[in-house]
Amino acid sequence: MGTLLVDKLTGGLRPYLLLSLLCLVLYGPGLAAVPPLDRDESRFMQASKQMLESGDFVRIQFQNEMRAKKPVGAYWLQAASVALFSHPQSQQVWPYRLPSLLAAWAAVLMTFGFGRPLIGARPALIGAGLLATALILVTEAHQAKADAVLLACMVAAQGVLVRVYVTARAREAAGGGGAPNPVPSIGIGLLLLFWAAQGFGVLVKGPMVPLVSLLTALTLSIADRSGRWLVMLRPMSGVVVAAAIAAPWFAAISNATGGAFVGAAVKGDLLPKLLGAQESHGGWPGTYLLLASLTFWPGSLFLWPALVRAWSQRHRLALRALLAWIVPVWLMFELVPTKLPHYVLPVFPALALLTGALLCEGAEAFRHRATRLWYALWTLIGMTLAGAVVAAPILLGSGFDAASIPAAVAIVLATLLPVVLAWRGALMPAALALALSAAATYPVVFQGVLPRLQGMFLSRAVAEVVDSLGAPRPVAIAGISEPSLVFLLGTDTVLTDAAGAAAHLVRHPQALAVVTTREDDAFRAAAAAQGGAVVELGRVDGVNVSRGKRVSLGIYGAGGR
Repeated sequence: MGTLLVDKLTGGLRPYLLLSLLCLVLYGPGLAAVPPLDRDESRFMQASKQMLESGDFVRIQFQNEMRAKKPVGAYWLQAASVALFSHPQSQQVWPYRLPSLLAAWAAVLMTFGFGRPLIGARPALIGAGLLATALILVTEAHQAKADAVLLACMVAAQGVLVRVYVTARAREAAGGGGAPNPVPSIGIGLLLLFWAAQGFGVLVKGPMVPLVSLLTALTLSIADRSGRWLVMLRPMSGVVVAAAIAAPWFAAISNATGGAFVGAAVKGDLLPKLLGAQESHGGWPGTYLLLASLTFWPGSLFLWPALVRAWSQRHRLALRALLAWIVPVWLMFELVPTKLPHYVLPVFPALALLTGALLCEGAEAFRHRATRLWYALWTLIGMTLAGAVVAAPILLGSGFDAASIPAAVAIVLATLLPVVLAWRGALMPAALALALSAAATYPVVFQGVLPRLQGMFLSRAVAEVVDSLGAPRPVAIAGISEPSLVFLLGTDTVLTDAAGAAAHLVRHPQALAVVTTREDDAFRAAAAAQGGAVVELGRVDGVNVSRGKRVSLGIYGAGGR
């Protein structure tokens, strides 16, 4: 029954419409309601805002500091989105996040589009669905960063690369003995897409797309002991296309910064990640393998048996190409000391297609006793998410929320359904039920739970108090330097210490200062020493998620204001 249903959905535009609807359900809820989720997102949004405020679309600035972490691609997309749908003075976050949502959606559609001729329409649809529902992609689609955009570039480049490899190998097999070759060649449009994705990928996240493509091509060439198929990519003319896209901005930023941008990016971002655990984001080799059960959830229900089966079938062209995309890149990230969950996202399209291909074959690996044990363990992830829906409002919100109970029950039932079906060997219905698991979980979390966690979003709470007081900007901040405060309070926000905050109020009696409890005594003493008095006008308590510590922030004005 499940197989027939999937087959009916694979014709014409139906799979693209179905996947688009799935992406809308998963990525839309919470896009506007959830405040800035982490420091990196706030830095991206603030730098994009400053491009619009200053009219300088070459340099990347966070307040007065050069931001040399990433190239300009994602900032341009965010700035364009805000220019179209909002304005830089607005605190709305969804226009900044819209490029990530659209990029995640495009990555899902391209995964199906490239996967269909590679492994067939039905497995490609299942694979694209697994990618769409992966927890890490849903999270990145809700954040104004570069990773979802990078994934779209990655799928475009790798999809063409894999297509070229399989086509070349098929032509070799079909053209033996001088017989007419029935395998069509790769069109110029696909080749342009490959090199354009390389060029824009460099603008989004530096060398990542070319590096993944290079590792994949080298792995396939070494495994086959031949790299002749790479000629089909037309590398000489292709490099010119990629350079024409990326080089102008790099030349402009080098000229604008006297060459400092590239040097700062290499010394301040790339090398620290390669040589150590940057910003305490470290982990041992094998970390990503352990995290995959969560980051690829709910598709991780079938991931491990699919990988085991795929390795034994690596002589098959399609699986060989997908494994060459996955294995060297995964190993590279496992060996790099700095580890963040989204770093391995570039290989998830290949993981999803590989899982979909073997799932549709009904391989015995999915019915093994050990696999059934994994099915039982997998339910713990869904149960944990259901428990978090109930516990989070108690710990970080306004207390127990009765609405969390039916939401948690729905998540539990949606988690158990695919497990029961998979246990019984109904693999296609189980795969379809995974979409139900995602649809029952993510909208609840991103629209229903996260926006209500007042204690988790200190910056939003501070901005609400400041706005209610109607004080003129800028606001001085002492003891905490969260980028989200700058985004929500304005580019001219003063990040300073206790003495600086006191001096700010003395110079601007109608302004405000936000001071942590740790800096409170020093702040009051500094104000008194400068001949001023301060009065507390509000207080915000919560958790600084970036630091994992509880924080109390006082909002102060000048005495007698």
